[in-house]
Amino acid sequence: MNHLLPFVLCLAGFAALALAMDRQQHDLFGRRLPTRSSAGLRLVGTAALLAALAALVGWQGWGLGLVMVSGHTSLAAGIVHAALIAYVRWSAHAGGGVRAMKR
Repeated sequence: MNHLLPFVLCLAGFAALALAMDRQQHDLFGRRLPTRSSAGLRLVGTAALLAALAALVGWQGWGLGLVMVSGHTSLAAGIVHAALIAYVRWSAHAGGGVRAMKR
């Protein structure tokens, strides 16, 4: 096993958790998603992070597995955070992004 699968799971998990938040929904879609969709995104994000934890702990044991999970989640969270910032700045520069397209 390599680091790619757990990292992708962490990245997908944090992306889903970010999309479950009202502010990011407003920034990306121009509106809030239905409550059931937000709850589903939270469930998918949590499941993906737990799957990454299980994969790494199963591969390296509890000692090193937990350390690896910490690194993977830190990197994935930073990438998702930077991507959201970049999207908001790019859409503001390009004339409003999704909200401008809906007008």
